[in-house]
Amino acid sequence: MNVIRCADPEEVASRAADAIATAVAAARATKGVAHLCLTGGSTPRHCYELLGPLLDSWEDVHLWYGDERCVPPGDPESNAGMVHEALLAPGAVEHRMPGELGPVRGAEAYAQELGDTVMDLTLNGMGPDGHTASLFPGHPLLDSSDLVAGLDDSPKPPPERITLTLPALNASHRLMLLVTGADKAPALARVLAGPDRGTPASLLDRDRLDLVADEAALG
Repeated sequence: MNVIRCADPEEVASRAADAIATAVAAARATKGVAHLCLTGGSTPRHCYELLGPLLDSWEDVHLWYGDERCVPPGDPESNAGMVHEALLAPGAVEHRMPGELGPVRGAEAYAQELGDTVMDLTLNGMGPDGHTASLFPGHPLLDSSDLVAGLDDSPKPPPERITLTLPALNASHRLMLLVTGADKAPALARVLAGPDRGTPASLLDRDRLDLVADEAALG
């Protein structure tokens, strides 16, 4: 993987926003459209705040989601709600995961909407336990061959969620993993050590992965 070491979370957000804007512009220039998959979490939020103004236009940019909690879109737990607050992207086409339908129906609806779409760039975060999207350590969904799956037993509340699976995430042309904070250093060390089912973020395709992390997380 390509490791980008940053001094602090501010630099992580800035470097990531620049790279995302460059990838989106390149995709639009090449094929007239860009597909960007977004993630929730505290680390990406500031990245989205910086990203919005970096593009003169968000037309022909499709925004997808790596996972979502099964809550209404206006709920404070909603990833889409956070993105709406942080990312100024007028003209973008949003493909929101319908969490309000529940894990089974929501996953089915999103899989139909996703179809055979391939992401130009998929942004990922990581929890202190090493989870990414809503793929948790040792969970059976790590073996799923479906592109979108629902779960009702998330170890992190709320328990009901919808997530892209590893085949969907790793089909992306490029992957980016954002990690900040000393509390994530042990999990990040496991990611760097090699693939490990106990650390789902380590199962992202390393040949396509940019890791953008601060000094505290990298140690």
